[in-house]
Amino acid sequence: MPWLNACFTGGLIAYLAGTAAGIAGFRVPRRARIGVFGCALAGALLEIIAAVVALARGGVTTWNLPFGVPLFSWAIRVNALSAYFNLTLGILAAAVSVYSFGYLRQMEGRRNIGVLGCFYNILLLSLTLVFAAGNAFFFLVAWEIMALAAWGLVSFEHEKERTRRAGMLFLIMSHAGSGLLLIAFLILARASGSLDFATFHHVASALPAWQQGVVFLLFFLGFGVKAGVVPLHVWLPEAHPVAPSNISALMSGIVIKTGIYGMALVFFDFFDAPPAWAGILVLSAGVLSALLGVLYALMEHDLKRLLAYHSIENIGIILIGFGAAMIFRTLGHPTLAAVALIAGLYHTLNHAIFKSLLFLGAGAVHHSTGTRNMEEMGGLIRRMPVTALCFLTGAIAISGLPPLNGFVSEWLTYQALLAGFGSTQSLTRVIFPIAGALLALTAALAAACFVKAFGISFLALPRSENAAQAHEAPLSMRLGMGFLAAGCLALGLGATWFLPVFDPITEQLIGARVSSALTAANGFAISAGTAHAGTVSTVGIAAMLVLLSAIPAFFWLVWGRAGRRATGPTWDCGLPGLTADNEYTATGFSKPIRMIFSALYRPRREIQAEYEVSPYYPTAIRFESGIEPSFEKRMYDPFRNWLYRMAGRMRSVQAGSIHAYLAYIFVALLALLLFGVRR
Repeated sequence: MPWLNACFTGGLIAYLAGTAAGIAGFRVPRRARIGVFGCALAGALLEIIAAVVALARGGVTTWNLPFGVPLFSWAIRVNALSAYFNLTLGILAAAVSVYSFGYLRQMEGRRNIGVLGCFYNILLLSLTLVFAAGNAFFFLVAWEIMALAAWGLVSFEHEKERTRRAGMLFLIMSHAGSGLLLIAFLILARASGSLDFATFHHVASALPAWQQGVVFLLFFLGFGVKAGVVPLHVWLPEAHPVAPSNISALMSGIVIKTGIYGMALVFFDFFDAPPAWAGILVLSAGVLSALLGVLYALMEHDLKRLLAYHSIENIGIILIGFGAAMIFRTLGHPTLAAVALIAGLYHTLNHAIFKSLLFLGAGAVHHSTGTRNMEEMGGLIRRMPVTALCFLTGAIAISGLPPLNGFVSEWLTYQALLAGFGSTQSLTRVIFPIAGALLALTAALAAACFVKAFGISFLALPRSENAAQAHEAPLSMRLGMGFLAAGCLALGLGATWFLPVFDPITEQLIGARVSSALTAANGFAISAGTAHAGTVSTVGIAAMLVLLSAIPAFFWLVWGRAGRRATGPTWDCGLPGLTADNEYTATGFSKPIRMIFSALYRPRREIQAEYEVSPYYPTAIRFESGIEPSFEKRMYDPFRNWLYRMAGRMRSVQAGSIHAYLAYIFVALLALLLFGVRR
């Protein structure tokens, strides 16, 4: 189709032009900033058009450029699933590019913006190709380029030790995941005789049972590393906070979604009907990731690190939808499988938008105050009203509160889990209400976490001089945040008009189109698609909220305007006056949760008092608290120590003797000859 081909190719060319502009503008910061992000914005808009055309047209569009070796080729395949993820990428890339015009202005003269812009456009280009790759060879090439570009962006402030360590951890984990994916693709290629994804269609289900299990686990772990699934998540809370905030928004919004795309491709396209245990495993991993992600987020006072842990939580919610869809598909319920898959995919887009919005808001706060520590913020709503409104919109959306987009996808997930209890038999049905209850607990904890994040950061009095001197973000940053905030509202209120987008995807992956069953009341209400399920209307909820807010406004207009008003000081419990020292702290807010879940957190605290005459009259008290990094201490540290021990023992093999090396070569050749003779 001419429009699709032209826009898709034009977007790639724009990203390449942005890469070239970054290289050419190494020594001209202002030109580099405008050229790099102008090209990125143009490329994002063209890819949005291409994705919309592909979704509206349906079907599959392919391009194939030979590599020179018969088995390998540069194959591009644009179908409904890849177009949906490229649409998500285009929306985020457009918003982040606009935001970056103002965000990077303060770095001119201090940082090499050309380098950042070069890696930024390479990342967008590689992400587009990851979603559009048509064979395993091209997919893995684009996957590795994406990992290297993301590493360059994470390590941008490389003079900091913490940044270098986070970048190296990200690179190691990414390459470990890539190794698992390579093995899985080779197994499928051997079974199908080709590397093309079209030949992988349902081929995994034709493998012997043990090979099916091996392939599934390899793909799940390989993509799970990139997605940040617990316990493979350790790189995520380290890498996201140290990257520039515009990059953090892309990392959390779309880079980790490459893992979700890979899972959707493998679980629903490569597998005809995965084993029953596979769906249960994905659902259980989703519940674990969601709950642990929000619990660790509640303990964080670094705003960006808190948001990074919430990415783990929301990846878990997406996997709950995927796991339920896999179970339904295995048990022969295609309609319920389509509903659960839509819930997971809708939350993929919703999370990309509201999490990017929150990271951009955190970047605006850091840009203005110079800190990510919530204990040094406060009172920012008066100094940064637009940023506060946008951050509040993202906080409401991520908490799953109506009428914004996060509520819709979480409501569909609940409905799929409730339907699963009534539609399945034996012990399988028990997992659905358990998952639903834990998801409800996760949502409640997420709401509490963002009461803390917004309240401590934006309300009350400034806790530091930097917060007191804060100023509103530049116009381009506000435009980028406002665009995503509008997306949260549009995808919440207009959910029934957006649901038909999923029909070509569910038809491609499951063979069912269910969007018409998910709408009621002429498109003003969302249904769960089953006979006995409930309905909800985000438009009705929004109208009710507007009407309820009109009641106090009416009373004020009738009686309040003429009434007497008196202004006086806030009650301060008899103290001389309220100061920032009287405010509730982030530590104090999260202490009840820390006590309830102390078995998980294993909290520690240290109190040191300084006094001159008597310990009963201290002159200063210093308090420090923390929690145990359980996965790092009990899983990764022992593995690292074991690896170091093994490496130390192997050092004797590399003794520096040329005679020993010649002996190794001789033994290896002899073994190969013996192996060849036996065959």
